[in-house]
Amino acid sequence: MKKPSRQIRDEIARLQDQLKQAETREAERIGRIALKAGIGKFEIDEAALLSAFEEIVDRFRKGGGSRPAKAPATVPTGASSDVAEQS
Repeated sequence: MKKPSRQIRDEIARLQDQLKQAETREAERIGRIALKAGIGKFEIDEAALLSAFEEIVDRFRKGGGSRPAKAPATVPTGASSDVAEQS
């Protein structure tokens, strides 16, 4: 049996709300982690920060997120080197 369009619209609205809530939870989680890492202590250009996050995503997709023990930490442009020393 086909669903009436109103029921489909209601389901879409419900799913959009669920998506918004899930994205909010994810953003809060990532924000808390970033603050723990010290990212709130200095100004970082949004484009540089986005680029750094994209590099992290690539690293986790390719190698499971682990890095060699002696690998130097990369510091995004405009970031303090204190972050690399904290990791």
